[in-house]
Amino acid sequence: MSRGNGRLGAEFRTIAEALDAAAGGDAGLGFFSSRGELASSMSYAALREAALTAGRALLSSGLARGDRVAVIAETGPDFLSAFHGCQYAGLVPCPLPFMTFIGGRDAYCARIGSLMRAADARAICAPAALEGVAREAAEGIGALALSFDQLRIGGANMPMTPSGPDDLAYIQFSSGSTAAPKGVPVRQAALRANVAAILNDGVQLTQEDRAFSWLPFYHDMGLVSLSLAALFGQCPVDYIAPSSFARRPGLWIELMSRLGSTITAAPTFGYRLAAQRAAPADAIDLSRLRIAGVGGDMIRLDDLEAFAAALSAKGFDAAAFRPSYGLAEATLAVAFADRLETHDPSSDAAQPGESARRFVVCGRVISGHELIIAAPDGAPMPGGEVGRILVRGPSIMDGYVRPSTDGSPLGPDGFLDTGDLGYLVEGKLVVTGRARDVLHFRGRNIWPEDIEWTAERIPPLKAGDTAAFGVSDGAGDDRLVVLVQSGMPDDAAETLCQRVRVAVSEAAGVVCEVVTVPPRSLPFTSSGKLSRQAARLKYLGGEFGRVPSAD
Repeated sequence: MSRGNGRLGAEFRTIAEALDAAAGGDAGLGFFSSRGELASSMSYAALREAALTAGRALLSSGLARGDRVAVIAETGPDFLSAFHGCQYAGLVPCPLPFMTFIGGRDAYCARIGSLMRAADARAICAPAALEGVAREAAEGIGALALSFDQLRIGGANMPMTPSGPDDLAYIQFSSGSTAAPKGVPVRQAALRANVAAILNDGVQLTQEDRAFSWLPFYHDMGLVSLSLAALFGQCPVDYIAPSSFARRPGLWIELMSRLGSTITAAPTFGYRLAAQRAAPADAIDLSRLRIAGVGGDMIRLDDLEAFAAALSAKGFDAAAFRPSYGLAEATLAVAFADRLETHDPSSDAAQPGESARRFVVCGRVISGHELIIAAPDGAPMPGGEVGRILVRGPSIMDGYVRPSTDGSPLGPDGFLDTGDLGYLVEGKLVVTGRARDVLHFRGRNIWPEDIEWTAERIPPLKAGDTAAFGVSDGAGDDRLVVLVQSGMPDDAAETLCQRVRVAVSEAAGVVCEVVTVPPRSLPFTSSGKLSRQAARLKYLGGEFGRVPSAD
């Protein structure tokens, strides 16, 4: 296929069709170690052959077309071979996290078993290091356990019928920042529509592009934007594991410079860490990076500004930033901005929470989709007013895997209630926060991010060290609680708490209760998002000490 002409992605009806086409070219994938060395590489042609072998092995194990297969999403060729093997065999892969959960082996095993049960998985595929855990999780629900090594051996040369345009492509688990992860069934047609939007509305892919990612394959941003969209566009991609990025954030910058990467994407915390840890080497050159996608969580302007300031001398142009908005229930992308743009709601009619924060504009809704801002009753709201973000279009899911337990955010008119709040300015979306996280204080709405970001400006606190949430005072208002991670002695910790109370009072005009909690005790999702609801439950459960009464 000649990339860069026509509407990319739309010509392929399924993932298997896209891989068949990509195998005819010379593009492929590179996987780098935590030391920055090329550990393995795989052309799309080689990936296709490995996937066909894996597909035959899966069917030879006794699985039948339509069965769901959990796949541990290790960053490497084995996961992709298993994932695409499912496509050729007509199976439904369910990417699961690679050993990221705090709590050790038992907690991880229980988590994997829970996700398999939620997906109704008949089998699990795992790397050698996790075979024992996978087998134990599978036995708990009567499923098969297969190793990646077994998939490489293959099976009987039986005919395979790939997943069709109306079939499920895979099951994606939501990140679960405000609730337990939910299984989102993504159909081939929905993926095709979203990938076409990413390639055309988002990055405008060209023949010369080369992408780079450290995002996990079990997260929608990592799987769709920097794996499947790249496949549909026949774009080469280089990868490091999320754990490699966590250990050496600057490796992201070093390898993009060395490889001449033109496209990347990350949540804002990734840009912050990279700016803090980027090597000062004169050899760093980011002048070829034309797209730096931003999404996956609330976008922090100061993190992006810090990245641009730290790396502008190394050729990075802030014009490369592409803020976006999306969620698993919409396959991934919902809106793209064509540049970094901010909006100050105090400058006009929009008054979201009476906040002084400048919000990052997430751009216009993707092609073929509709987006409205709605009141709680579903009625559209005037431009500039904050309401619930609803979206409709071909990328939207039909419903959760288990609607009886997870409910449905879909209305009778097909609009998906994203659970997020925002407003429109000149037709562009501004996201203000999660509806469930908003704090209510004397008739005002307060965004918890504003409270957290205010506190995190106080040394030695850093991003991710705080969680703000409300606890009902029994009179219709919220009592504001701010959890602060600290390992300081009592006297120093009390001084820090006082500074946080003063800063929050000055910034937001509210009184807050500040509670110090042990380092690394705040709960985060597998994709790195703070789970305020889980933090609130831990607080109310007394895990951080006695809870004051509402009196």
